[in-house]
Amino acid sequence: MQPRPWPRIPEATVRAARAAAGTGEYPLAMRVRDELGELFSDAEFTEAFGTRGKPGWSPGRLALVTVLQMAENLTDRGAAHRVRFGMDWKYALGMELDDPGFDASILSEFRTRLVAHGLEERALDLLLKVLQDKGLVAAGGKQRTDSTHVVAAVRDLNRLELAGESVRAALEALAAAAPEWLAGAIDVPAWGKRYAARVDSWRLPTSEAKRRDLALAYGTDGYTLLGAVYSPDAPGWLRELPAVEVLRVVLLQNYTRTVARNGREVITRREADTDGLPPGRWRLSSPYDTDARWGGKRDTFWNGYKVHVSETCERPSTQPADATVPPCHDPT
Repeated sequence: MQPRPWPRIPEATVRAARAAAGTGEYPLAMRVRDELGELFSDAEFTEAFGTRGKPGWSPGRLALVTVLQMAENLTDRGAAHRVRFGMDWKYALGMELDDPGFDASILSEFRTRLVAHGLEERALDLLLKVLQDKGLVAAGGKQRTDSTHVVAAVRDLNRLELAGESVRAALEALAAAAPEWLAGAIDVPAWGKRYAARVDSWRLPTSEAKRRDLALAYGTDGYTLLGAVYSPDAPGWLRELPAVEVLRVVLLQNYTRTVARNGREVITRREADTDGLPPGRWRLSSPYDTDARWGGKRDTFWNGYKVHVSETCERPSTQPADATVPPCHDPT
């Protein structure tokens, strides 16, 4: 790769893009080229590319494509489509109107090269420097951060339902991955009666004793299934199935397994006041979304995620002096 300056915008592209924009505000891509110029020079990325071979696409312009791609939330294929057909992107990249652009795979290859050479933050650093030089961003100032809840797209399960559904999910995964092995490892007809339907699709027993027995049955079945998967005769790759790993974690978090004096294995359900439970940030709440957690904030409780939002409380240099700025609470 031989570093070269970005090409000037062809006259035909300038006329077509500005005519399409009309008298309104120019699209983001055009404003970036007009106001920031050659934002990313090829020389900044030379160490990620060789010096021999067929010349490829300009890495500096690929960096701009990546930034615009993120700004418009596009896939690689969508970004390549915009480069090929979008006059505003052709304007920003200095391309002729009939330039077909590049294949979408080039973008993933470009990102891979940056990561492999430790340049994944280079584009952000260059962008921040240019914006800072133009007074569009500044260091320091005050910010305030707060959190809000995001509900996961999963069913809410109590601990009893979670244990049963985790066993069922692991059975479903094993039945799809290794049906012949599963048929020889467990009593499929007997287990099929208990795990044929989703655990939350039928009413759980109201009796506390029956619920205790059901919880014990789920735990026993789960450990029996894991014992079969981890046996020396079982294929090793079965242990790598995500549903099997989820079952292992759910059992570890919700059950204890000890050996009595007579040598008999005893499986019991964990209780918060006697055995202790993992912190909420670690405890799984669904076998189908391992990132979801039960959370609470004041009087709101939910199963899902917590997102933090930050906003600046300083008046930007480009904002009028009489503009309203949200106040920040003084931590002192």
